[in-house]
Amino acid sequence: MEYRINKKTGDKFSIIGLGTSYIADTEEKEAVAALRLAHENGVNYADLATAGARTFEYYGKALGDVRKDMYYQVHFGANYETGSYGRTSDLDKIREQADWMLKTLKTDYIDYGFVHCLDTEADWQTYQENGIFEYLSDLKKQGVVRHIGLSTHTPKIANMILDTGVIEQLMFSINPGYDYHHGEYAKGSTDERMDLYRRCEAEGIGISVMKPFSGGQLLDAKTSPFGKELTRYQCIQYALDRPGVLTVLPGIRSVEDVRQLLGFLKASAEEKDYEILGTFTPQDALGNCVYCNHCQPCPAGLNVGLMNKYYDLAAAGDTMAADHYRNLEKHASDCIHCGHCDNHCPFQVMQSLRMEKIAEYFGI
Repeated sequence: MEYRINKKTGDKFSIIGLGTSYIADTEEKEAVAALRLAHENGVNYADLATAGARTFEYYGKALGDVRKDMYYQVHFGANYETGSYGRTSDLDKIREQADWMLKTLKTDYIDYGFVHCLDTEADWQTYQENGIFEYLSDLKKQGVVRHIGLSTHTPKIANMILDTGVIEQLMFSINPGYDYHHGEYAKGSTDERMDLYRRCEAEGIGISVMKPFSGGQLLDAKTSPFGKELTRYQCIQYALDRPGVLTVLPGIRSVEDVRQLLGFLKASAEEKDYEILGTFTPQDALGNCVYCNHCQPCPAGLNVGLMNKYYDLAAAGDTMAADHYRNLEKHASDCIHCGHCDNHCPFQVMQSLRMEKIAEYFGI
């Protein structure tokens, strides 16, 4: 397993996490075995916005004895009193649900208490008025909630709430369909979405990725907005290459689902390669480096993708990005302008010109 660190909290997350979605529909023995298999192979992060209440029972039974090894993100505003998923903004109901979740998970703390699914300004207004943020802050002071997070599909709302300074982890929907204007949750322009990812990276706010397969639509040519299917591994790699992303949370139902996800760790570079996206890229996204490194190997030995990333992060306000750039073995000024990267970029970035711009910006 590979791990990434949330800069704000110091927590180390597995790059493959668990989205629980419909595991509540699975028979208990299979569900518990799937969760144990994930834990035994280094998965340590799980989202608990799920379709049914039984998911919490499964986690309690499967992972109660190894709770200290896991990071749970639990949603305040998700309501399971009927046995199935619902939403509520009623503070008393949220308190009741929090107590039930803790008891059922066999734990006395929540690693990341998430304000659940704020997608509109009206949602934000409601949650400001109903006292949920104050409640989460009180729980954090008590140690019941260790960190506060936010789940949203909307870049504008994410930025508004990040401005409060209370958010330490963001759950956001990231996949090529949404980033390229396709799908129900394709909110915000390509630039707005990438700017949000860069902001999170610059401010040390980790992103946990929901809907990496766009609800499965990207995995089938018949439902893919591109007319061609992508693989699970292409989608996971795409998400992991976005700035700020720490862990990707595909939904699982079975032991076989977990085995498929774990296969990503041993998959070849060719299996993870998403160069095909270059043929789908909309006009407003062309010319933007997505740090995919399809321009490698550089004849001059430059890490072109990483240079672009540090430049974009520095421009977004990351005060450490310049130091990271200067610590690279070679810099943009070492570009020999051979045109190799320009000719191999599937997103039509003129990297030789970018190298000139980056060298001027950093002075090296």
